[in-house]
Amino acid sequence: MIHETAAQRVARVFDTQRETFRAQTQPSLAERKARLRALRTQLQRYQDAIVAAMSADFGHRSAVDTKFLDLMGCILHINHTLRHLRGWMKPSPRRTELLFKGNQLSVEYQAKGVVGVISAWNFPIYIAVAGLVTALAAGNRVMLKMSEFNPHTNDVLKRLLAEIFDEQEVALVGGELEDPGFFSSLPFDHIIFTGSPGVGRLVMRAAAANLTPVTLELGGKSPAVVLADYDLADAARRIVHGKGTNCGQICIAPDYVLLPRRDVEGFVDELHAQFQALYGARPALNDDYSSIIDERQFQRLQGLLDDARSKGAEVRVCGEIVPGRKMPLHVLTRVTPEMRVMQEEIFGPLLPVLGYDDLAEAIAHINGGQRPLALYIFSTDRTNVDRLLRHTHSGGVTINDWGWHALNHGAPFGGVGNSGMGNYHAEEGFRELSHARTVFKRRTWFPTHLFHPPYGGRLQSLALRLYLGRADSNVKS
Repeated sequence: MIHETAAQRVARVFDTQRETFRAQTQPSLAERKARLRALRTQLQRYQDAIVAAMSADFGHRSAVDTKFLDLMGCILHINHTLRHLRGWMKPSPRRTELLFKGNQLSVEYQAKGVVGVISAWNFPIYIAVAGLVTALAAGNRVMLKMSEFNPHTNDVLKRLLAEIFDEQEVALVGGELEDPGFFSSLPFDHIIFTGSPGVGRLVMRAAAANLTPVTLELGGKSPAVVLADYDLADAARRIVHGKGTNCGQICIAPDYVLLPRRDVEGFVDELHAQFQALYGARPALNDDYSSIIDERQFQRLQGLLDDARSKGAEVRVCGEIVPGRKMPLHVLTRVTPEMRVMQEEIFGPLLPVLGYDDLAEAIAHINGGQRPLALYIFSTDRTNVDRLLRHTHSGGVTINDWGWHALNHGAPFGGVGNSGMGNYHAEEGFRELSHARTVFKRRTWFPTHLFHPPYGGRLQSLALRLYLGRADSNVKS
């Protein structure tokens, strides 16, 4: 018997999905809804197994973080999609040009084919299933590429999916590929990738060889801007929650804070107090507080701290440090642009706090870097909020809190510039994973033959004069 390598198996599954899609290119509304309902039921059935698996992968993962964000986020996404799918699938009537008035023009939304979804390790269920839900809603077949850092979660998700989907419909690939880039080199009809900008460039380069369109969600340094009118304690509590959720390992976590310079010292005190109010003085003993996923990520964060300290940063540790990877919040002040912590996405419980003298300085700081995935504004001053919205770019915005725009599935979610491209939530996500095919139907009586050669007829001359007017005789050829 010839041994099949992991790459050969993945290629075979891809070929099978492509062939079976060609046999049924447009699943019905009923079929799509049935798949989504079956997936919802499985996520509910498997919730405790998923919680245990994710905690095993992380060393400790808050059960509430897993259920509230990974699982409930998926359910909300499925529910919204089920409510609106019928309307999204309907052909969209369009107006013809005046020249063709009386004919019929529409746009039909057609499944693309086989979609590759490349997930990340920090929220493996939500990221993978969100892409899966949108792809299934659009009528596609799906191959999921999961991170090798989540072996226990991958096993549970693979079992969960296998009970309701044949590999011809949905297949899961874990860490078995020796070359993870092999997956993105397959000629998918669309790829969704979640991860770092560096790896996103590699995925996009591989996809370009096949002219495969991509949706990239890439993170970045998402700022939280606290304005002078906002209550510091409330802002601190909400920003601490953003850095404490999954121990800061989330693409839309507040990466750094900008606030009036006079408030920096008092705000650091508030961050310390609010962290202990949420997670206690010894977060290592708190089941609600998650671990850094592995030693490599832990050492990366330690390296960011060491670099910042060596260049003059002051660090306030907001809880007791004990052996292990449950790292308490570290607040950094006196940070400078050459520090790594101000150049790299942090992806952990380190929080630089920077002062500004006026709002123009804060806007200039944001615009001086790459466009972030999220922007957080804390203010009740509508004029200044509008000023920030008008003069900055980001993938999404939450005002007077953090992150909740991403859990509202009636709106698109995605990045801009270095933080990504495209969307995979809401109607915009459905459109992105569908081909918008224009259909023009000529009424049999409509005289389009009047636009045929020989040219120079009365109708042709009238149309040209109407739309082009007269040439300027002074323009030389």
